[in-house]
Amino acid sequence: MEKKKTLILHIEDETSLIELSCMILEPKGFEVVGASHGVEGLEMMQRLKPDLVLLDLMMPVMDGWELYREMKAHPELADIPVIIVTAKSQSIDKALGLYAAKVTDYLPKPYGPTELIDSIERALATKSEKSTDL
Repeated sequence: MEKKKTLILHIEDETSLIELSCMILEPKGFEVVGASHGVEGLEMMQRLKPDLVLLDLMMPVMDGWELYREMKAHPELADIPVIIVTAKSQSIDKALGLYAAKVTDYLPKPYGPTELIDSIERALATKSEKSTDL
């Protein structure tokens, strides 16, 4: 039986960045799907239940923080790891994300392929540890 691929939902209004994620992650065995704004991302999250979300903060329709709050309000989505990928790279933004909002990781743009893969692998390892603690 073939092992199920890890599904990553990348919510980003710049489609070229979603395409870049696909080029980086799919050869590593991940399945990547994209959403172009928060409302679409939330709908896809509810339908697909991804293993991990890459989330931009500055998007039209529904920004990343609003989507994150909505996600955490849904019990079936609340435990999905979220990595913020954003141009908001000030240390205060990162501190708010990691410590106040408790996102899994915070990756400022531009980031390299190795940084992205390392962040995803750490997030999935943390998720796996939490599920075995139950």
